[in-house]
Amino acid sequence: MALEPLRPDEAVELYLEDRKSELAKATQYAHSSRLGHFIRWCDEQEVDNLNELTGRTLHRYRLWRRADGDLAPPSEKSQMDTLRVFIRWCGTIDAVPTDLWSKVVSPSLANGENSRDVMLDTEVADGILEYLSTYEYASERHVTFLLIWHALLRRGAIHALDVDDYDPQEMSLDVRHRPEMETPIKNKFNGERFIALSAETCSVLDAWLADRRPDTVDEYGRTPLLSTAQGRAHLTTIQAYVYSITRPCVFTDCPHDRDVSQCRAASDRSQAFGCPSSVSPHAVRRGAITHWLNSDVPEPVVSARANVSTAVLDEHYDRRTERDEMEQRRRYLNQV
Repeated sequence: MALEPLRPDEAVELYLEDRKSELAKATQYAHSSRLGHFIRWCDEQEVDNLNELTGRTLHRYRLWRRADGDLAPPSEKSQMDTLRVFIRWCGTIDAVPTDLWSKVVSPSLANGENSRDVMLDTEVADGILEYLSTYEYASERHVTFLLIWHALLRRGAIHALDVDDYDPQEMSLDVRHRPEMETPIKNKFNGERFIALSAETCSVLDAWLADRRPDTVDEYGRTPLLSTAQGRAHLTTIQAYVYSITRPCVFTDCPHDRDVSQCRAASDRSQAFGCPSSVSPHAVRRGAITHWLNSDVPEPVVSARANVSTAVLDEHYDRRTERDEMEQRRRYLNQV
């Protein structure tokens, strides 16, 4: 097979355009971000033609990415899985040998290492909320964390909220799907719903709107609830807020025996994901759902509030142990 020369950046551009119709916008963004590191490596190594790639050079990229990004195993796996898919696609357009994709090594994860099993414990969440209420009341991180932990919102829903979607009199949020203005939500129109808020959450939102929220609008003239000096808070910005506030050194001692003054994850918010104990918004939401279920809130109520079916709730979110469920049943049976 005769290979045809192709620059790495051009290949990534063609790949993303080719898969645009089949990938969700968030997934396309994730692929673009991950492959951006590959383009950067190619620049550093002066690889200007994908024809030059071999299994050995791809292994060197993996080692470089691991050292460059201080990646946790699940993150490294997602990086290499995306690269494998990309290299396989490159083989279909004669940019690399058709079997090269099989030489992209992705790490195997040990039990409990998969990001789907990671969740924030209730005790940790309580510590974070106490810290935020004391030192960062009504800050962007306080608002974000409350909307995930108490309202069970995904980061996409937080991103989509406007100021007008919050009703302080009714103490509620109106979650809407607005893809034509670049604020889609998961499950689309089936994900639209009203969310009842506690008095505590409303007090934080009221203070945020009155004193802390940057007075900006987005490119559609809408007033985002969670705004920055540049406009609507991006999905990655929301994620960065969560990674940074879930670092243990923010609200307690470091459990990893690191020198906080020398730790990049501790000193630089943008590197917070490098902390072994920091977690993603999804892990916070998973922990919140489990917390609600452990607090004897009926599954249909949690299902409707979190906008997940009871089947998905059981399979992907409910992290109660069999003993936890037994003790909950016991509390009900003792009342009979």
